[in-house]
Amino acid sequence: MNLDFNESEDILRNMARDFMEKEFPKKLVRELEDDPQGYSPEVWTKMAELGWMGLLIPEKHGGIEGTFMQLVVLLEEMGRACFSGPYFSTILCTMAILDAGSDEQKSRFLPQIAEGKLKMALALTEPIGRFDAGIATKAMPRGGDFVLNGTKLFVQDAQAADYLLCVARTLSSKNPEKGISLFLVDARSPGITITPLTTMSYDHQCEIVFENVRVPKENLLDERDWGWPVMEKLLQKAAIAKCAEMNGGADWVVSASVAYAKDRIQYGKPIGSYQAIQHYLADMWTDAGLAKRITYFAAWKIDQGLPFDMEASIAKTWVSETYKHSSRMGVQIHGALGTTRDHDMGLYYQRARQAAVLFGDPDFHREKVAQQMGL
Repeated sequence: MNLDFNESEDILRNMARDFMEKEFPKKLVRELEDDPQGYSPEVWTKMAELGWMGLLIPEKHGGIEGTFMQLVVLLEEMGRACFSGPYFSTILCTMAILDAGSDEQKSRFLPQIAEGKLKMALALTEPIGRFDAGIATKAMPRGGDFVLNGTKLFVQDAQAADYLLCVARTLSSKNPEKGISLFLVDARSPGITITPLTTMSYDHQCEIVFENVRVPKENLLDERDWGWPVMEKLLQKAAIAKCAEMNGGADWVVSASVAYAKDRIQYGKPIGSYQAIQHYLADMWTDAGLAKRITYFAAWKIDQGLPFDMEASIAKTWVSETYKHSSRMGVQIHGALGTTRDHDMGLYYQRARQAAVLFGDPDFHREKVAQQMGL
């Protein structure tokens, strides 16, 4: 097992870093925080031209049929740049269609996604805010179709989505994991109300209210009442993908903090010459390096077709804590400068706290690890 990047992954990383530095400067990051769309159509088009939208999509559907490790490489660079846009949300829904979609659904949706013409968002979490099977939104059969009613909260990038992957309950059961189905819902359907939410990281989360929203039966993804195993597997992949994004952010924080420690003079010498700062940075560098290797190992297991649920939870726990700690220490090393809205460090501090709770916070995943241990 070799977790070092191969030639194609190195090329992708270098290309992605160059692209982000050129096309997605921090000035644009701040502009998009207040933009109702939450993304740059111009940048989105250029990303589609590079084939990034179709990274995981088979060639017969217009993609380039890449690996999960390549996705990790790309997301790491997006995290390093504080990228804002519906890419992560769309790629998640793409994975669900790849895993559980019918041939007709794949032919209908995947080519449009690969071309950058179709953006998607995952409508999963509800007012309880958990990433488990506690789904209250209902989908009842009516006239051969389904009718959705319920509320989804913290839906990332819903304001930009053309379609929603909605998780709904189609059967009441004592077992909460039974009776859940997945639907591909046109975001412009009558009865859908999307309301932006204000968050500390300005990451364009939304509330979605479904009121008698009719969904064609052909938009049911996978088997009715048995959608939770598909969603559970998707959430594990999402956790690893989010770890890649966080690793990129932590990498920027460590690099920026080291550079500042070398340049900032205090009491006649660089602050990096003081033992306390050296130890801070050594711990940050060590933790960030381990976070990457844990994430790469989980991605490698996905590409090898091996079970990865334990690795997903271990990675999400470690990487979340690492990114939060690194960004906190980055602010401390920069002093008062790091707390201002004008300094880039604040962008990473905010995103570290937002990313830690997505797809299960560290305590949620510690429970998952304990279950895998038989506890």
